[in-house]
Amino acid sequence: MQIVPVTAAGGVLYKVENDSILVLLIYRRGVWDLPKGKLEGEESIKECAQREVSEEVGCRLPEIRQKLITTYHEYEEAEEYIGKTTHWYAMEAGKEEDLEPETEEDITKLAWFPLEEAIEKVGYQNLREVLGSFENWHFGK
Repeated sequence: MQIVPVTAAGGVLYKVENDSILVLLIYRRGVWDLPKGKLEGEESIKECAQREVSEEVGCRLPEIRQKLITTYHEYEEAEEYIGKTTHWYAMEAGKEEDLEPETEEDITKLAWFPLEEAIEKVGYQNLREVLGSFENWHFGK
């Protein structure tokens, strides 16, 4: 079995509200997820992360605060086996932006959740690891 390598990047978009950390989740294909996508052309991994988050949630390019972790998973798509390496960043949301889901990417909802609730809601174990890494960074654990 030939595994096709794919490089992707994404972000934990967050804001502080009333001394609470809120994380933006996207709802895609029946699962709460984090915004991410594949590297394009000559862009850097950081540029990919910023572009993908911006496109998927309809915000300006977010400010990267910290590199978090890198995840890897395999899946089948169009009769190919994909091995996806995703680089994750903590990104601070801009003030007072009206966000909109990118429906062309099957994103139907966006919602801010307290970090603890976001960890419970995400639909994949590797995203719990990403949010755990964010929690460790943000709270200095």
